[in-house]
Amino acid sequence: MSDALLVPGKARPRGRFPHVKRAGEFVFVSGTSSRRPDGSFVGAVVDEMGTPDLDIRAQTRAVIENIADLLAAAGGGLGDAVSLTTYLVNMNDFGGYNEVYGEYFDESGPARTTVAVHQLPHPHLLIEISCIAHLPQRSQDR
Repeated sequence: MSDALLVPGKARPRGRFPHVKRAGEFVFVSGTSSRRPDGSFVGAVVDEMGTPDLDIRAQTRAVIENIADLLAAAGGGLGDAVSLTTYLVNMNDFGGYNEVYGEYFDESGPARTTVAVHQLPHPHLLIEISCIAHLPQRSQDR
């Protein structure tokens, strides 16, 4: 993997930064949401009146799956994560987020910080997660 990576098939970053950046044995995954490559969002449905129905569980699941895909592109997986930082627009969503998080990680998983933020880059986003993973570089002859 080069030092910085844009992963084909994933939503392009909304700015000039990579999906993933390697620094030695550590891989840093940029803040990741439930945004699909077409610009729509998992866990966000808008009715005919324009009222959004936002689902923290669906968004959390999509975010973690997106991070898994980004780590896979760097040669790792969720088991390599050592630290996650989660940004929630509303702490009332903490229970649903925490429930889904527990489907992927237990007490032996990564360190975690969860903070409330005023807003994220799109009004349909309830959650964004950034990740640090430990991925020792493997020799090419293995």
